[in-house]
Amino acid sequence: MCSEMPEERERPDEPEQPDERVRPEAAGGAAPARAAGPRGTVDVVALGESMVTFVPSQPGPLADVPAFRRSIGGAESNVACTLARAGHTARWISRVGDDGFGDHLLAEIAASGVDVSAVQRDPRRPTGVYFRTAGERVTTPLAAAPGGIPAPRPEVAYYRKGSAASALSPALVRRREAWSGRVLHLTGITGALSATCRALMRRLTHPEPGRPLVSFDVNHRPALWQGADPWLLADLARGCDLVFVGEDEAQAAWGLRDADAVRAALPEPAALVVKRGAAGAVAFTAEGRTEMPAPAVDVVAHVGAGDAFAAGYLSATLRGLPTVLRLRHGHLMAAAALTVPGDLAAPPARARLDELAGLDDRAWRSLRLAPGWTGGDGVRGADG
Repeated sequence: MCSEMPEERERPDEPEQPDERVRPEAAGGAAPARAAGPRGTVDVVALGESMVTFVPSQPGPLADVPAFRRSIGGAESNVACTLARAGHTARWISRVGDDGFGDHLLAEIAASGVDVSAVQRDPRRPTGVYFRTAGERVTTPLAAAPGGIPAPRPEVAYYRKGSAASALSPALVRRREAWSGRVLHLTGITGALSATCRALMRRLTHPEPGRPLVSFDVNHRPALWQGADPWLLADLARGCDLVFVGEDEAQAAWGLRDADAVRAALPEPAALVVKRGAAGAVAFTAEGRTEMPAPAVDVVAHVGAGDAFAAGYLSATLRGLPTVLRLRHGHLMAAAALTVPGDLAAPPARARLDELAGLDDRAWRSLRLAPGWTGGDGVRGADG
């Protein structure tokens, strides 16, 4: 199922064969071409590290938690899994250790319908793991949070230094594999893992003829960028076709206060989506500036909402839907993640998503989603 590849061995590029991918202009609103290429072309290739996650059995500091439940976590694989569960074809490229945790990651991600055949096993480096408390990351800007009080930040202990995925490099990822989808999805997390990972990200985000649409979620993690310049994330974003960034991330990393300031700093991407938490999102595309409020959500947990938003937006992009519907599909997928306790939520049926995304403006603004809504319950008007 997975290839074992020592980190020193270069993987030379193979001659490219023509296929049809989502063109860069599709990021800005045009309908994408249907892939019809050889060698197992998929809708989306997602590249990056996934780790085994240990979630506490009860609230409290890590020092006081007596037991943990094993799960998986990884921004890129979360997107791949959500898209696969939503009916798209997806492939995950990464490296894991030749250990039990690596076995678990591969089995769980493959169980969602994701192709893991391009994942390499490293006999010398381990699979990354991390532990976290029950608190969630702040995903809503302070001004938009209820009462102006953000959710508590978690205590997180990462054990990823020297992991198998941190050895990803241009020598170990064939262009043919990275370009084997209609869309290549990346995040800024990979660029923070090591110098070789940054070199790989520079290569993959460098504009060149024939590449698929490159999607990039900034995913700024301050702990990973200590001692490094977070403007490197902006440099990577400038080479991509579709960029996602949280308004709070842009302020923390670059000192940019709002969506328009982010667009002024990043004019290059054909599509820029600035997420504003509970306040909604703003997309800058060839169609202009499109603002879309988020539906009200009875939140269970914030973990995974950003990845789910990206998956929803990408799903609608692959289907050639207009920007308004891409944003609404992003919000709906995020709402699915927000109303379950784990990183991954089962997406609603496509017909249900299309029905809700197609509501008129008044009905959309009155929409409220509660736990269970993905199965048909928990959908009501804001006043219901």
